[in-house]
Amino acid sequence: MRKKVSIVGAGNVGATAAHWIAAKELADVVLVDVVEGVPQGKALDLLEAMPIEKRDVAIAGSNDYAATANSDIVIITAGIPRKPGMSRDDLLHTNFKIMSDVVQKVVAQSPESILIIVSNPLDAMAQAAYRQSGFNRERVIGMAGVLDSARFRSFIAAELNVSVENVTAFVLGGHGDTMVPLARYSTVAGIPITELIAPARLEELVQRTRDGGAEIVKYLKTGSAYYAPSAAAVEMVEAILKDKKKILPCAAYLNGEYGISGYYIGVPCKLGAAGLEQIIEIKLTPEEDAALKKSAAAVKELCAVIGV
Repeated sequence: MRKKVSIVGAGNVGATAAHWIAAKELADVVLVDVVEGVPQGKALDLLEAMPIEKRDVAIAGSNDYAATANSDIVIITAGIPRKPGMSRDDLLHTNFKIMSDVVQKVVAQSPESILIIVSNPLDAMAQAAYRQSGFNRERVIGMAGVLDSARFRSFIAAELNVSVENVTAFVLGGHGDTMVPLARYSTVAGIPITELIAPARLEELVQRTRDGGAEIVKYLKTGSAYYAPSAAAVEMVEAILKDKKKILPCAAYLNGEYGISGYYIGVPCKLGAAGLEQIIEIKLTPEEDAALKKSAAAVKELCAVIGV
């Protein structure tokens, strides 16, 4: 019997995640959205592409959460983007209400599922989903570090004119301005990038990584990134469904790791069949540790606003 992945939110991120999952033949897919016809239409279109791609997966769209029953994994992308004149707190409160409603409905249908949170502001929304679901921390994971690391890897590969396959990068911390790209742990075919890129240029690449989402929004004007965010979520899905024990940077609930307790923050995580199977603690320099704590403080501030 094939695995089942439900995706809440049939916008660009959700629909593209469905596309990646189907293209990799990872699981049957259910797309859910409040807008009538949109998940049904996108699911049918994708289903009709499967004979061409020679992939056997079932893809369905629905406005009813009953269709998501007994999902192995649920990706939550639902939420609204920030609109002109809207404060960060307004966005936070609106998306918190949406997340609470979604998680309640998802948990009622799939009490054994693993939740992957993509909605923004990411760390606070993962915290909200964790509180609302009542699941253990192993089954509520936020997608951020995979995306941020992929951006960093893209920029490093382009800078050095090498294959992206040779580049590994780690970005820790919250998903936003306070993220912590760790140049020391980023390598090209095992060679630290600190030996290949001048410090000033490296700092420019780090800053471009921090501004990665904003750079795309600036180009698109009326939308935000969706190819890389959805691919990042699907890499996490694949690691879990195939029990890969793959180490990826994800937002996880910390219980004292890195000296942080009670909040979601981006750290190296081992993902397998149980979801989050281990948090890998790496030694940080005093500067890196301070940057991670600063990132955690920013997450704590957001969580305080919505009371989670």
